[in-house]
Amino acid sequence: MAITLVNIGFGNVVVASRVVAVVHPGSSPARRLKDDAREGGRLVDATQGRRTRSIIVTDSNHVILSAVQGETISQRLAAHAVKDESE
Repeated sequence: MAITLVNIGFGNVVVASRVVAVVHPGSSPARRLKDDAREGGRLVDATQGRRTRSIIVTDSNHVILSAVQGETISQRLAAHAVKDESE
């Protein structure tokens, strides 16, 4: 089984099988999730200084900030899932 990497913007990638959720950053629970991860040393900022448009949660409880829209990331994840099923 090959590891599938998904582009989350600006040359940054995540392992598709490790992604648990893609969340919009505007809600209070999402902000709290981000703040708790920062305090716990589990926050990865992959925005390259741009506005955060999505928050990715992994199975290792790491939180990744991305400047790519959540819909775009979820479409990329779904495309890889369909591709993996066909192989």
